[in-house]
Amino acid sequence: MTSAARSAGTRGGWTLRPSTMAALLLFATTQSALAQQTTDADAPADASGATEATLPAVSVTSTTERDQGQHLREDISSGALGTRTQLDTPYSTTIVTGKELADRQAKKLGDVFAQDASVSDNSNPYNAWASYITVRGMQLDWQNGFRIDGQQINAYGITMPYEQLESVQLLKGLSGFMYGFGAPGGVVNYVTKKPPVGDKQIASVDVGYASTNVWSEHLDLGGRVGPNNMFGYRFNATHEEGKTYNDGNVRRDSFSLAADARITRDLTATFGALYQERHASGINTSISTANLTGVGNALPVPLSGGSSTLVTPDQHLNTNLQIYTAGVRYNLNQDWTISATYGFSKSTRYRNESTFYLTDLAGDYDDTRFEGKEGHQLNQWQVMAEGLVKTGPFSHQLVFGASYQKQTSDYTANSFYGQIGTGNIYQPNLNSYDSQGFYTYRNADIVQKALFASDTIALTSRWSVLGGVRLTNYEQHGYGIDGTMTSTYSQNGVVTPSVALMYKLTPGTTLYASYVESLEAGNVVGTTYANSGAVLNPLRSKQYEVGVKTQNERWSATAALFRIERGAQYANADNIYVKDGESVFQGAEAGADVRLGRD
Repeated sequence: MTSAARSAGTRGGWTLRPSTMAALLLFATTQSALAQQTTDADAPADASGATEATLPAVSVTSTTERDQGQHLREDISSGALGTRTQLDTPYSTTIVTGKELADRQAKKLGDVFAQDASVSDNSNPYNAWASYITVRGMQLDWQNGFRIDGQQINAYGITMPYEQLESVQLLKGLSGFMYGFGAPGGVVNYVTKKPPVGDKQIASVDVGYASTNVWSEHLDLGGRVGPNNMFGYRFNATHEEGKTYNDGNVRRDSFSLAADARITRDLTATFGALYQERHASGINTSISTANLTGVGNALPVPLSGGSSTLVTPDQHLNTNLQIYTAGVRYNLNQDWTISATYGFSKSTRYRNESTFYLTDLAGDYDDTRFEGKEGHQLNQWQVMAEGLVKTGPFSHQLVFGASYQKQTSDYTANSFYGQIGTGNIYQPNLNSYDSQGFYTYRNADIVQKALFASDTIALTSRWSVLGGVRLTNYEQHGYGIDGTMTSTYSQNGVVTPSVALMYKLTPGTTLYASYVESLEAGNVVGTTYANSGAVLNPLRSKQYEVGVKTQNERWSATAALFRIERGAQYANADNIYVKDGESVFQGAEAGADVRLGRD
């Protein structure tokens, strides 16, 4: 399916709205008052008791933030591999920093990875496809392919508050060893802004204007307080509201908090929370060519990007996202660290959206509408130990851990899906549909319990080998509207291994070859097939990859060759949906970044 064309946002001159001006004045006044209190308290009194205001000498210094290209020396979260730099990770990865997110004015996931050749953008910021991208030709798994600070979320329909993120990380390809069951497209990890490490205080307000009339206000506060700066905090708040480029409307309120406490020199506790409520109406309609037959590769003449003929006011997408995390980290010594984390996430959506199924090259279509509510919850915890040991001439980087995760999905018992009329893409759409009284029921739950371990052995100063394995017990249940169990599947002792060989050509250049396996849950066969209700076995995928990564002072580059073998599912001649055969995805990817000029 394709989405309607979009218009990039712009920032420029404007007249501030009264609410925005009031907020800015309040913030500025507060900061001025605090500064005045500090000055008055510190001012010395003269012999007569009067206070004379004396301005202290001010020293101004400036540093230039150097562009680090592809950020290959930065740490990336790799699940069962622990945390290591991109340069030392034997899989293809990408990091997009918060500064880059701001420069790109990211409104959807496709904007974030616009410069990555492995990523195809199918996303749209104003409908349920905001996180729809394909990596190496495969769509990311809505249920298992997205994380916030390492904690899994269901990302369907979710547009993230990108202004509140420190970075967005992408692990391409199979992730079964690192994270457990999931489709082989990859994993996106959103990293929220964290408290400053040192004495730096953060206080900023920015106002944005995008599209036709969408305004946004964003507050970012952070610092450390208490004895020896024991407690750190980072708070972000965003309000966005206005009319989109195609006469739709959007309203969003987002809040995030990250905090830490340095309880002792070696023990640190962390807490994180993110809450977002987002309402979009007059959302973009999806267009499908599934019913457009007998015309070869021809398509109707494209519409103008600002056209509103694909929008009806009654279409909407209302979403709510919540995630809460807590953890502790203890340094046993300079070589070993243990950690424990807990996360709870909840995402809900209420959507009323059409798909236009084209029927001819004149732009005629059948208007098919869906309306319903859906929700997902995840409870998850993980304990992990990371450390270094030596055995004879070899050094080992070890990771051991255990994890538990329960995911529940609720769907509408009385949702609507059907054709509500016809139309033409060049004419206004006059069809409408709206219903009330939707109620949800528990549709499915999935439980994963896993043990994992990995060992990276430094054979010499240049050669190293990695071996890892995850052992998973998997259980899945499906339920009917009346609460009775309609399907079940479980498998214990599912093994997903990974091995890799790495060679340091120079301290900043790594050559690698890796192999990894993954499993994804088998489908519950739909009602249109002869074996309706059957639960297919999980699909196993295998990935082979060779690549190179290099980070230099003024340039960086990556390249990889990959082959992914994925189990296939399809309906046979007897209309029985079966698991049989395999699909193969293979290709090459490359990227480079060069910093021109001296600074």
